[in-house]
Amino acid sequence: MPFYENIFIARQDVSTAQVEALTEQFVGIVDAQGGKVTKREYWGLKSLAYRIKKNRKGHYMLLNIDAPAAAVIEMERQMHIHEDVLRHLTVKVDELEEGPSAMLQSRGRDRDDRGGRGDREGRGDRDREGGRGGGYRGDRDDRLRPTRGDRQEAQTEGEAR
Repeated sequence: MPFYENIFIARQDVSTAQVEALTEQFVGIVDAQGGKVTKREYWGLKSLAYRIKKNRKGHYMLLNIDAPAAAVIEMERQMHIHEDVLRHLTVKVDELEEGPSAMLQSRGRDRDDRGGRGDREGRGDRDREGGRGGGYRGDRDDRLRPTRGDRQEAQTEGEAR
């Protein structure tokens, strides 16, 4: 049977338990059609890039599916009808990933790498070498900018000519 990855976004005002119940409903549709869902991942309540049906956030859920095409088509039809589902996307893949998805891996990595507000280890080499980098105004290297006195001297030299 072919492999699919499905991601759907549920409305922000439904609870996590309701999202799980919604997932169970879709898994039941796939099971009834002779397929199986090998992995379910709840990615959490995330901000949307733009408002969808007056929602600024949504509950993201990933499903890895091993099922015939008819089962996936029926599941997508039910997702399209259900009012709590804002968007859904199903992609046919060559093989299903084992273990956590890239979204869950990056979330764990961000928590480990993130330091306190005063932590400067995450900055690039340019800041450590004294070059101009982004960041806060206090981080600027003012040695590269002419001082007010230098500018006034250059202006008076220009007027003298």
